[in-house]
Amino acid sequence: MCHDPKGIQAGRLRARALLRPFHVVLVEPEIPPNTGNVARLCAATGCPLHLVQPLGFRTDAHAVRRAGLDYWHLVEVHLHPNLEAAEQSVRALRCKEDSRESWYFSGKARRSYLDTPFRLGDALVFGKESVGLPEALLEDREDHVIAIPTLGAVRSLNLANAVGIVVYEALRRSGALAVDETRR
Repeated sequence: MCHDPKGIQAGRLRARALLRPFHVVLVEPEIPPNTGNVARLCAATGCPLHLVQPLGFRTDAHAVRRAGLDYWHLVEVHLHPNLEAAEQSVRALRCKEDSRESWYFSGKARRSYLDTPFRLGDALVFGKESVGLPEALLEDREDHVIAIPTLGAVRSLNLANAVGIVVYEALRRSGALAVDETRR
């Protein structure tokens, strides 16, 4: 694990800071508030945010400020022209050379994220709000397509909620949420 001790406020319940515990990849996100919420989650967890173009909004300083994204400067944001470039970037940013996985989320998956062996450094890939990830991609990477089970009749969960559920479960399972007693 790569640890990152900077930027921590005293007096708050904190886990030990990690450098890039998971990579959050949003493919063609369309709704600015969803991406803003995911960015805040990434700021809170140290996860880099990879945005695959085209985006349904602007990310220049004026647009970010106008949207009230006051945590944007705390997020390691990477813009990519396509998913392949994002995946190459994730591989290059890992703390060491290893065989970490990419997990693709879809409401059509047959495998639950609860049965997935997440490891620090994995990439968590989410599709755009309106249609999710492309069918061809899901078919090509079938062994790594997973979903969050739902109890009700909804088609899917909100993107920002889904990312939050998955990131914190992956952090919990990897042992990354143990409270750092020195920072209490």
